Amino acid sequence: MKTKFNVLVERDEDGYYVATVPSLPGCHTQAKSLDDLIERAKEAIELYLEVEKDIAPGEFVGVQVVEAETG
Repeated sequence: MKTKFNVLVERDEDGYYVATVPSLPGCHTQAKSLDDLIERAKEAIELYLEVEKDIAPGEFVGVQVVEAETG
């Protein structure tokens, strides 16, 4: 059975792409290329689900940019 999960992709200060799966707390990975990142994200999700079997993906609502004072 296949299930779709939303993956948030960001680029860190070192140029790596970082993937986070919001509906799977602690599920994240990184890679130098987007192609590698997607493969690693799929692997991270599958490994997570081997341990946590009763997980349902959340409903994607959207992304908001929030500006905050940093000091």
